[in-house]
Amino acid sequence: MLFQIKQRRWLYISLSILSLCLAVTITPARASLQVPTTSTLNVSASTSQPTNWLEQGRNLYHSGRFAEAVTIWQTAAQHYHTQGDHLNEALSLSYLSLTQQELNQWEVAQQSIEQSLKLLQTSIPSADAILWAQALNTQANLQLHTGKAETALESWQQAQKFYEQAGDKMGSLGSQINQAQALQSLGFYRRSKQQLEVLTQKLGAMPDSEIKVSGLRSLGLALEMIGDGNSQQVLEQSLAIANKIAAKPQLSSILISLGKTAVDLQDPNAAFDYFEQAQLLATNPSDQLQARLAQFKLFLDYDKPELATPLAPQLLQQLRELPPSHTSLYAAINFVATLNRQSNPDQILPMKDLAQLIAVTVKSAQQIQDAQAEAYALHQWGQLYRRTQQLSQAKELAQKSLDIARQLQANDIIAQSAWQVGQLYKQQGDRSKAITAYTEAVNALKALRGDLVAINPDVQFSFRTSVQPVYRELVDLLLENQPSQAELIQARELIEALQIAELDNFFREACLDKTQQIDRVDPTATIVYPIILPDRLTVILSKAGQPLRSYVTHKSQAEIEQTLDNFLVALNPVSDSKDRDRVSQQIYDWLIRPAEAEQAFIDTKTLVFVLDGRLRNIPIAALYDGKQYLIEKYAVALSPGLQLMATRSLHQNHISAIVGGISQSRAGFSALPAVESEMKQISKAVSSSMLLNQEFTSQALAERVKSSSASIVHLATHGQFSSRLEDTFLLTWDGQINVKELSELLKNRGNDPSKAIELLVLSACDTAAGDDRAVLGLAGLAVKSGARSTIATLWPVKDQAAAILMTRFYDQLRQPKITKAEALRQAQISLIRQNDFHDPFFWSGFVLIGNWI
Repeated sequence: MLFQIKQRRWLYISLSILSLCLAVTITPARASLQVPTTSTLNVSASTSQPTNWLEQGRNLYHSGRFAEAVTIWQTAAQHYHTQGDHLNEALSLSYLSLTQQELNQWEVAQQSIEQSLKLLQTSIPSADAILWAQALNTQANLQLHTGKAETALESWQQAQKFYEQAGDKMGSLGSQINQAQALQSLGFYRRSKQQLEVLTQKLGAMPDSEIKVSGLRSLGLALEMIGDGNSQQVLEQSLAIANKIAAKPQLSSILISLGKTAVDLQDPNAAFDYFEQAQLLATNPSDQLQARLAQFKLFLDYDKPELATPLAPQLLQQLRELPPSHTSLYAAINFVATLNRQSNPDQILPMKDLAQLIAVTVKSAQQIQDAQAEAYALHQWGQLYRRTQQLSQAKELAQKSLDIARQLQANDIIAQSAWQVGQLYKQQGDRSKAITAYTEAVNALKALRGDLVAINPDVQFSFRTSVQPVYRELVDLLLENQPSQAELIQARELIEALQIAELDNFFREACLDKTQQIDRVDPTATIVYPIILPDRLTVILSKAGQPLRSYVTHKSQAEIEQTLDNFLVALNPVSDSKDRDRVSQQIYDWLIRPAEAEQAFIDTKTLVFVLDGRLRNIPIAALYDGKQYLIEKYAVALSPGLQLMATRSLHQNHISAIVGGISQSRAGFSALPAVESEMKQISKAVSSSMLLNQEFTSQALAERVKSSSASIVHLATHGQFSSRLEDTFLLTWDGQINVKELSELLKNRGNDPSKAIELLVLSACDTAAGDDRAVLGLAGLAVKSGARSTIATLWPVKDQAAAILMTRFYDQLRQPKITKAEALRQAQISLIRQNDFHDPFFWSGFVLIGNWI
């Protein structure tokens, strides 16, 4: 796992009526400090010299001369103590603690702020509210740096009350921004986003200031974490204001955030430019280090070791020289983790240097009592030992990391460390202990579900590298040799959980909650789980009231995936039909034939496939047994698993539809001339409300969905499904509507289950070319829209064929006691029997996802 922990520090200055606001900000949770002016503290004329010391200290602090500021404020604090002026002594100590934090002097910083707060509490009962707020801000900043985000949040909440008591609006807003940032540090990204959106509205009405820059950047980061596409726009707004008001200390931080966004948008050139600018504009060594670390990771992620290698020894030297702090610990952990992900890290930096750095990091974490950082560092240290095949030492370190994580109840660390322990047991041949450890890792990932999906992959979890393999490796272990019923059941549940986790990851939010077991919905259905493992294909069958069955084909994953790719290529109508039938029959032999040989499909009318990996992209209906296609024998449906929303039959209500589409060329997309006739034919088959061409806007569709009680929404227009949320969309007359907006639009009927859309049909969409996880977009929309079932196409089908098939589908759907899956089957068979469209290319791309009844 890669930890790209963003630690930023900057100052913002905002002059309000009561105070000069000095804020120190870091990321993920950025702390701010509100420092009162001496004029608000009623400092007497007799103390003019120390007053000058305080002013001088503030100037030194702003210019980054922290060591000199410490000396000044220590002198001032001693003088005030001698004079018995406890109020100004408390102020000096608060300043002193803040500056000691800048120098990573955590223990003395703790002593200084504790002394300041003690003076306020015992010696100055009527202390100014601003002074209390300033001291609490300093304390919160320290708490955050030392890994106590929850306590920091409480301190900032107290600080806010004091600012409000003093009538300091800017101070209150700054404190609330910090609370939102502390929520991010705790993983509560959505709560943080909600709070920051409210604050940003308030800041929007105020003049441009550094606190406004801070608020916008914090909102941009929160949006980035939850995958909101507006993050870049908000960060650019923050950058523009920072440039306008010459807020130099903030520029580097904002540029790094924009670089991260560019990485997420797969634009490495833009990301490099942002990181390079951030390095040039950095006002302190910490910011410069973060920018260089981001560049280093970018080079390695895009397979440019020749650019990363010269940076490595420089970064190593910088990391060695940093005093222990939360920031320096995570910088070192991130550096080692980045290299640990490489196949040959010792070609970039000697392994002994990495081991020495991470060993020192563990000691430093113990020194400043940052248990979370210690657990992360131990995990990376264990990975280094595992690389050199020192398995017992690796397991000992991984176990230590896991023990600390359990004490902290930190599921993110439990997940990675338990996985590591499981891998080591597996490597040593202890299957039972490996399964136990893997199961703990999976349970931790499930417990993280709500938080995990909100975290940008670059921050903590990369789904493909840190989540998906945990599930798959455990399934592999469970299905070794002759699995028991209990192991088959657990493997099936894991595959379903993985499917849902993938959908959660796609939307970056939990999206499937109300569920029921589909093997109880329809006793005439058999559920088929084909699972691609590194050295074999295992198929699990589930039928109501019967034990699970499993079949194994021993083929490498590479061979299986190559065969699936060949099948997709062979589906092109210009390809050799014999070649297509041969490849199709091979896949049939893997998935279907063993079960048919054992007569496992007796009394089965519908085969429901929970597809895995590359299998999602192929048309299961077109599998060929040598004489017939699968669809000629069974109705076929796809599902994310046994967990589906409850349904009722369409025939319990009058069937009516909202039918929308575009037949003309629009926004660079080609015309679909048969769409108009398709829509007219559907309106003859079922009662319909039509939106064609100019009428088919996103607003018109939203209004029609909200006001109509139609059970079917049929959309005949261009669209694309992708594994990237941003690239999954549907075309309306007024532009593209992304899948998240579309799903919200389709759910626009309140929470009344009786008004839910029973069937969503997308008859002219496409899956993104070359994207082996593109069908996630289709499955994601199917689940997220709230529609009970979705029919869509895996590739652009000739619109005349689509029109015939969809018209036939609706004719069938009106028949009594017919399921949606059977209606689609009959429509597909009708095309098979037409000379013009009998080729699988024309009919097999139509798939039914969800409830098939």
